[in-house]
Amino acid sequence: MILLVVIASVLISGVTIYQYREQLDDYHDIRLERKEEQIKQSINYVLKKTTYPQTTENLPMIFKNEIYEIADVQNVYFNIYDLEGGLIRSSRPKFEMDSISNCLDAEVLNNLDTSANHRYVEENTAAGDKYKASYTYINDSKFKPIGILNLPYFEDPSFNDMELREFFIRLGWVYFFMLLSAIGLAYFISKYITRSLQTISDMMHKTDLTKRNEKIFIEDPSEEIGKLVDSYNEMIDELGASAAKLARSEREQAWREMAKQVAHEIKNPLTPMRLSVQSFQRKFDPNDPEIDKKVTEYSKTLIQQIDTMSNIASAFSNFAEMPAQQNETLNVVTIVKLALDIFTEKYIHFIADEEVIIAKLDRTQLIRVVTNLVKNAIQAVPEVESPRILVTVASEGNEVKISVADNGIGIEDGFRDKIFEPKFTTKSSGMGLGLGMVKNIVETYKGSISFTSHPGKGTVFMVCFPREHQ
Repeated sequence: MILLVVIASVLISGVTIYQYREQLDDYHDIRLERKEEQIKQSINYVLKKTTYPQTTENLPMIFKNEIYEIADVQNVYFNIYDLEGGLIRSSRPKFEMDSISNCLDAEVLNNLDTSANHRYVEENTAAGDKYKASYTYINDSKFKPIGILNLPYFEDPSFNDMELREFFIRLGWVYFFMLLSAIGLAYFISKYITRSLQTISDMMHKTDLTKRNEKIFIEDPSEEIGKLVDSYNEMIDELGASAAKLARSEREQAWREMAKQVAHEIKNPLTPMRLSVQSFQRKFDPNDPEIDKKVTEYSKTLIQQIDTMSNIASAFSNFAEMPAQQNETLNVVTIVKLALDIFTEKYIHFIADEEVIIAKLDRTQLIRVVTNLVKNAIQAVPEVESPRILVTVASEGNEVKISVADNGIGIEDGFRDKIFEPKFTTKSSGMGLGLGMVKNIVETYKGSISFTSHPGKGTVFMVCFPREHQ
């Protein structure tokens, strides 16, 4: 309704302006014709009274003084030209000194000759105002042309513009009150129509899968609103039944996911433990002078992995998060080195910007993050001719950054959005929980994990931890 009022006001304003312009043009055309006719009657009267022969050559003598009398009576000025377009007389003496107006253009003469009524009106603009000039023949008593009458006419739109302005002021007030009325009417009508819809909307906003939802009851609803209410109430009944099934399914799924994750988490330390034992078995030399130091390092690695499994088992048995966070102040560089010690691949390299980067983190979870990322990198480079994995640790402001880069097969564009989803994997074996678990650990510490990858060239995973966990 409001839009219709606005559109109507714009259209009526446009039509009004157009109509005023048309009327103004018609008014000036008629006025010019009337003035021209009056002057021609005065000229014909002078021609009848004169004693000179009615010829072009005698026009300067015939209208020597009469041209001024006619101009004073008619309150206009005009010019008389011969048939060749040369100026003979002008009601303004100074006009004769204007060399530009002393001769008519050939275009004016041609149009005057070719027009049906031997009349031509020229339209120009002078000093911003519209200017018209009419040209018509002066005939003798035998209707033979002996000269050309030129009547300049300047349009004065000031009066019409003032009237148009006053009209628009009145019209504006009318449409202003119409617009206010339309706004008020539209408001009350919309409130009446949408009152029942608002009740339905409020109930829909309150709909919650976790609790019992109330049905809608509206007295004397319209047919359309009644159908909508019935559909909503049926949806509530179906929603209740679906919610019960969903809750049961979610509980079962949660148990399955927890069992898979626990198996995955226990399997993670078992693999490096096996590798450590095999490496120790292969390299064990009782005569090595540093045998005690190496045994201590191997033992420390095994104990670390055993502690990890113990934490997982304890967390699972207590239905707590896996594993519980034990924040401690530690040197991230040392812990990352310790996590890499379990890997025997020679193409794994480590770089740290500083020897000591202190942060408050959980030792076990930090090791799990590093080992999972390195394991993924190892699985990405089996077919590469010269595999290389680079692990770097750096500090930047209040953050610790750990990156794991490889020159492996990379990640296809279609898998980028799913890479951190639980149970998603591109490998033929495994549960696909590794990167999802890493993401959960990082986000628990208010950190972030991201990656860049180019298929066929490699992948870089970047993990950022705040130094002080809040």
